[in-house]
Amino acid sequence: MIKEIKANEHAWGQNSEQHYHHFKKLFLAGEYQLNKYIQAEIGDLTGKKVIHLQCNTGADTIALSQLGAKSVVGVDLVPNNIHYAEKMADELAVENVSFVVSDMMAFMDHHHEKYDVVFVSEGALGWFPDFAKWGRTIRHLMKDDGYFYLFEGHPIVLMFNEGKLGEGVTEIAYPYFATEPDVETQIGGYASDVTHGVETYFWMYKISDVINSLISAGLQIEYFNEFQENYFDRGGSSAIDGGLYNYPHNKGHFPQTFSLKATVR
Repeated sequence: MIKEIKANEHAWGQNSEQHYHHFKKLFLAGEYQLNKYIQAEIGDLTGKKVIHLQCNTGADTIALSQLGAKSVVGVDLVPNNIHYAEKMADELAVENVSFVVSDMMAFMDHHHEKYDVVFVSEGALGWFPDFAKWGRTIRHLMKDDGYFYLFEGHPIVLMFNEGKLGEGVTEIAYPYFATEPDVETQIGGYASDVTHGVETYFWMYKISDVINSLISAGLQIEYFNEFQENYFDRGGSSAIDGGLYNYPHNKGHFPQTFSLKATVR
């Protein structure tokens, strides 16, 4: 899978600078925050050591650091993302964050710090092919009395043709049980322009992949919640309260996001 991971690294790096400008502008305007479900569920971070996996350009990492955490470490595959994450933290005078470049699939091989909270959110899960290794990595990073928190896109909505979903048509374009990655030649759009001429690989994930990988790694699920709102506009949806989006026609019909918390058994 080295070719696919390298291709994703290159593709995401093309949008790093625009992401930095987008998120920094929101921070300076006092408009960037974790969505309302994360804020309600993440728990008290006062004095805690937190690690944020697949942090992109560090916006959520910085937001976590503002919730009283002693320290927050952001980790991302893309060197450009980490460069701009460090730049944004420095320019916003955020002192309790640091950042590390690493492929998630290799991170536990060279990083042995333990954390009170391991955090993953919003658009992270489809960019790697090995959930068993993902689960073991999370357990490796957690203190025995720590916890893991995830807020992510629901695979139910990921199945649908996004171009038609905004029109109220739920046409399956990406099978739930797909085993080969979906290949695209563009990336971006939610916090940057769309970049063409790149190659990306996205692996569909199942809810069972997520839950079973954590259980197999020695964790227990404290809760699993599903929400009808999304964390960004996939096209045709509207912003609602708490940093979330929904379609006018989706009033209790299908989930777009989910969350879970896991602790050590």
